[in-house]
Amino acid sequence: MDQRPTTLDDVRVRIGAHPVAGTPDARRVAFADLAGRQPQAERIRLGRTEALAIGEGPTLLWFHGGGFVFGSPESHAMMAMALAATGIRVILPRYRLAPEHAWPSMLDDAVEAATAAREDGPIVVGGVSAGGHLAIALARRHPYLAAGLAVLSPNTDRTGTDAARTAIAGDAMNDDETDAELATMALGSADRLDPDVSPAMADLSALPPTHVEVGGAEILLGDSLAFVEKATVDGVRVGLHLTPGLFHMAALWPDASVDARAQLGRLGAFTRITLTGA
Repeated sequence: MDQRPTTLDDVRVRIGAHPVAGTPDARRVAFADLAGRQPQAERIRLGRTEALAIGEGPTLLWFHGGGFVFGSPESHAMMAMALAATGIRVILPRYRLAPEHAWPSMLDDAVEAATAAREDGPIVVGGVSAGGHLAIALARRHPYLAAGLAVLSPNTDRTGTDAARTAIAGDAMNDDETDAELATMALGSADRLDPDVSPAMADLSALPPTHVEVGGAEILLGDSLAFVEKATVDGVRVGLHLTPGLFHMAALWPDASVDARAQLGRLGAFTRITLTGA
């Protein structure tokens, strides 16, 4: 049976042994292998959208990462379990992936899932990496769907001009070349200045209360900082927590990192407080 890593050093070794490269299908298999053994989750439907659900309590609709090319609700179940441990229900919708389905197919799926989830009461929307991008775009375009926004290391600037992408060293999980390659697969010829594509450059004034988590050793640090700055300027109530030294998507292994668990704990607590006040 696949043994999950127990330290971040173990995680780094695992990442090195499971390169996520090649065709989209090869990347999907490699990423699932990299994420490793995951807990079981309840299978539900949100309208026409399949989803997994873990936990009980106020709802966080959580979109998985993977550059819109790979990843799945199943590969993020351990992350969802750590979020749910804060006393919330975490729902992970399945959205269409590129390049078979071009942008904005995944955003359309996210909106449909949120619309269905919202029928049962107020929700917080969130996600990690590309999933964070989805959550922001959804909440910006349809503010009535989200009572709060909780994101972890979101892509927010798809122009490729952020200096942090090349200046930061030590991101075990991501690099500028790979991130740009995935963006090309997912976004194709979409205008990189489109507010849905690069929300750090959008009018963010309609966003609900927002909490952002990011690591200090990841190439998307600049994306998070630019987004927080723009949201603040636009009058959004936004909080930021930066964890020094943590690399991209470390929270896939919350059982191997106190810091990654703490990131998810703060996002879960934000969800609970936003929806219940306690």
